[in-house]
Amino acid sequence: MAVSLQSRITGIWVGLIVATGLSWQFGHGFGFGEKFHYATAAILIITFVKIRFVFLDFMELRTAPWPLRMAFEVWAVSVCVILIGLYWLGV
Repeated sequence: MAVSLQSRITGIWVGLIVATGLSWQFGHGFGFGEKFHYATAAILIITFVKIRFVFLDFMELRTAPWPLRMAFEVWAVSVCVILIGLYWLGV
């Protein structure tokens, strides 16, 4: 059974809202206690997952030519890893 585009977009939208709430909870120490470095890394990862869904589905990058989509995927992973690395190094 194929999922319609409208229901897919609606599901992604609801997922983005849930991810935003989860990020907010992590920002207030929910589940991490004094280990705020882990919370910060989790928030950054959630943020880049959200960015990926917005670009792929709301900006229609999912159906873009393969080189463009791959460039975006590499960019998203690279920037996320670099930001988390810089944060953990204390830069």
